[in-house]
Amino acid sequence: MPFLLAPGPRRKPSAPPLTPPPSRSGGESGPSPHRSAFRPDIEGLRAVAVLAVLAFHAEIPGLAGGFIGVDVFFVISGYLITGLLVREAISTGRIRLGDFFSRRARRLLPSAAVVLAAVAVAGAWLTVPLRRTDLEYDVLSAALSLANWRFVSQRTDYLAAGHDQSPLLHFWSLAVEEQFYLFWAPLLAVVVLCAARAVRRGRAVRSVVALVTGALVLGSFALSLHWTEDSVSLAYLGTPSRVWQFGVGALLALLPWHLLRGPRTLRLLCGWGGAAAIGWCVVAYDASTPYPGYAALVPTLATAAVILAAIPGRGERNVQGPYGVGRLLAGRAPRAVGRLSYTLYLWHWPVLVLAEARLGALGWPARTALTLAAVLPALATMRWVEQPLRRSRTVSELPRRGLAVGVSAIVLPVALALVVGTATLHLMGPATPVDVKGLPPGAVSGPSLLARAAGASPGDGPVVPNPAQARKDFPPDRDCQVAPEVTRSPECLFGAVDSPDRIVLLGDSHAGQWFSPMLALAAQRGWALQELVKQGCPLPQLAVDSPQLGRAYRECDTWRAGTLDRLRTGPKPRLIVIASLNRYTTDRQLLTAAWEKTLKPLRATGAPIVYIEDTPVPGTDIPACVSGAPDDAAACAFSRAEAVPADPLARRIASGAVPGVRSISVNPVLCPGNGPTCPAVRDRILLYRDDAHLTNVAAVVLAPRLERLLTDSGALPAATAPATPAAPAAPGADGWTELLRDDFDGPAGSRPSPADWSYDLGTCYPGCPAPQWGTGEIETMTDSTDNVRLDGKGALEIVPTREGEQWSSGRIETVRSDFAPPPGGVLRIEASIALPDVTGPKAAGYWPAFWTLGAPLRDGYTGWPGVGELDIMESVNGRDTVFGSMHCGVLEGGPCEEPVGLTSGPQTCASCRTEFHSYAVEVDLGAREVRWYLDGRVYHRVSAGRMDAGTWKRAVDHGVFLILNVAIGGKLPAADGATAGPATEPGHPMRVDQVTVKVKVKGGEGGGGSG
Repeated sequence: MPFLLAPGPRRKPSAPPLTPPPSRSGGESGPSPHRSAFRPDIEGLRAVAVLAVLAFHAEIPGLAGGFIGVDVFFVISGYLITGLLVREAISTGRIRLGDFFSRRARRLLPSAAVVLAAVAVAGAWLTVPLRRTDLEYDVLSAALSLANWRFVSQRTDYLAAGHDQSPLLHFWSLAVEEQFYLFWAPLLAVVVLCAARAVRRGRAVRSVVALVTGALVLGSFALSLHWTEDSVSLAYLGTPSRVWQFGVGALLALLPWHLLRGPRTLRLLCGWGGAAAIGWCVVAYDASTPYPGYAALVPTLATAAVILAAIPGRGERNVQGPYGVGRLLAGRAPRAVGRLSYTLYLWHWPVLVLAEARLGALGWPARTALTLAAVLPALATMRWVEQPLRRSRTVSELPRRGLAVGVSAIVLPVALALVVGTATLHLMGPATPVDVKGLPPGAVSGPSLLARAAGASPGDGPVVPNPAQARKDFPPDRDCQVAPEVTRSPECLFGAVDSPDRIVLLGDSHAGQWFSPMLALAAQRGWALQELVKQGCPLPQLAVDSPQLGRAYRECDTWRAGTLDRLRTGPKPRLIVIASLNRYTTDRQLLTAAWEKTLKPLRATGAPIVYIEDTPVPGTDIPACVSGAPDDAAACAFSRAEAVPADPLARRIASGAVPGVRSISVNPVLCPGNGPTCPAVRDRILLYRDDAHLTNVAAVVLAPRLERLLTDSGALPAATAPATPAAPAAPGADGWTELLRDDFDGPAGSRPSPADWSYDLGTCYPGCPAPQWGTGEIETMTDSTDNVRLDGKGALEIVPTREGEQWSSGRIETVRSDFAPPPGGVLRIEASIALPDVTGPKAAGYWPAFWTLGAPLRDGYTGWPGVGELDIMESVNGRDTVFGSMHCGVLEGGPCEEPVGLTSGPQTCASCRTEFHSYAVEVDLGAREVRWYLDGRVYHRVSAGRMDAGTWKRAVDHGVFLILNVAIGGKLPAADGATAGPATEPGHPMRVDQVTVKVKVKGGEGGGGSG
């Protein structure tokens, strides 16, 4: 039962007065069932009920079935309230509903109002704004006795999952009881009115009411069984499925049990047997018990047995006996707890939940201590609120006064909730849907989520969507993510619905979150998008339980089989995109077999299949967290290890073990680097709408990246067909085609072109996978023109500066990362550079460089050195030497002898500090080698023969991006014998006259110098 983490029992009703008021006394027309004498054993039975619930909520080991205390309360309420009403009907011939509801109002509502008001106020202090908004809605529903239906709506809605527990969740049982009162008392009043002229009024009233009650018990129990099978949340929290338990108590009050004759031993066994059964339920039941259903019969009938055992017979005052369970229950301690049970029940759960909202999750000893601490406000409420109003002659003198007290007790928390809730909504901003057309474009690649001009930052504005918007930021796919009880998806075609070509989006809600980008990709190509998605239903053929239905998820199996059959027999899709939560089971062998059962019929369609790796699962309510830390989103980061476990299917696809299926992932940008945490917000975009799903805004800005990944995988054709940079239609006369040339023309002090260059900032890549850029450098990279600027004479200057002890410098890289040799051809990268004109001690720690990194690194900046690095030019400590290196393979060692790399060693260049020299590298796939040039002369080569084919391909056969920087300090200058210190002189720039990238379709030896 998913709600066993929070539902609690129900409070006990009030006991009838010791003697009825004189105006209502009178003889019965026929024998009276169960006189109005006070039952101390029932007061003690309330103690058993509330202690069971408290133990359950405190999570005391071995007492996981304590939730059955609610059932005990319901039976007691049915017994006492029915007895009270029937005695009044028999005595007076009618039921005064005003009196009845006045007594109920002053008995129950003021204490509840105190708790609700306290929660409304405490919630404003202890909870974050978005959670506070939810809480104020909870206060409203609890004050209006509708809490159970609010929680039913939340717990049966899959898309509303992932919210924190409500401090008022236990009010569901109070709402059920109050709804029972509102229904039961008027019903009995009508029955009494119909039986008023009967000669033997008492017997007639009891008989008719007993018949009505019996019918209700049978009908409600049947409904409870049905709902337990189909919707356990509705069965547990719904009033209709709980009426039968009140009815069992009512039958105890209605039927002539007092006329039954039997040995005292039988009553003794009945009482102790009932008590033992209640205890057994507390110990034996747990969250896996289908409840209420048939399991609820045991505590319900057990409670009835305990009450029945002490019903006085004719002429008896009581039948407790020295050995009866009633004797034990009527003791001073149980009765004291029983008297406190209502207010203790009211207070204990808010104390627990609000404490955890402030302190985090607590263990059972701490929860037990907090539960015991709730005795203090419970005693205070009973002493100064419940008992004075219950005993007040002024209030009880006229029914309307009691009703006025009840109305006031409703109005107070409602008013508080409205005031606090309105203020909170104003604080959080509008909850209107986000206009996705106004979103900034997403980055196609690289570490940033958004595409932006070089050096630009995401700014300091509010996050988008704001937390209130994020909570409702679902894909606009109408009802196409079918609910748990649905077994077949509708047609769900979007975009160009008449097109014969379509993308099929298939899986659970983690597939459904990709609806918006997939629709955009389909629309760009004039295709249709078909969404076949079912909530909480694993795409691999696994048998699972549904938390919403509270049982085996048979509808999932039916839906999956039907959907796969639709794809098999229907038109062939152009592309099938699949995704699924990857944690329905931890059994990898079972998961592998389950995926194969699903992928086999999908492969049979002949359509390309792409698996989108599951996105991070924060496991906590992200919008709520961000609402409490709008200026410190880092506070809402969550554990990478728990959120991004290894994806077995993605690994098998990468290894080639799943033919016909390709895998892509956006996780490197959602959780960049390899640090211990993942962010909740990136580039001011709030990524998650709950504890597991992306916001629609995040999905929309990821569309360009998804398109690039899908087209790179070969599964999706480009939306248009322009000539690609790596294979242009018109090479030059020399056979070379220029992809990039920057002569750095521009005004002095201006920035390099943002169309070609972007800045690396700080001391590491996003996510900080390698602090100090992985090399031990001491500078901070900036986008300031003090560090990176044009000189106004056709050159770029990268200048290290120092302020106090803090060094700053510049590091820029090309926006494009697709510079790659064509098949069998050559890629040439060249720059004309003058090194910093400083030498000797003043140059200690200087480390200028011109180099490349493999494009795959931009999807998270992990995978070095396997993705390849080509150091075209490096120099350290102002030496009159330069060198080139290649990095590949693995750390440590490997074919590239990491971390040193395959280096050329120092190459003498006496004028490299004072004059521009040409530095170039060529990646020649035809000759299967990489060559380094200094002023057109080859001085270093690395051939493919020095490593295995896979390592070679991963290092060079893909796009790269270029980097220019001047570092200060680090491992390489230190290895050369110098480190940055007080004598190191700032302000000496590396100057770059031009950078060129070009390709030749047919390359060969001796390509050098042709640039």
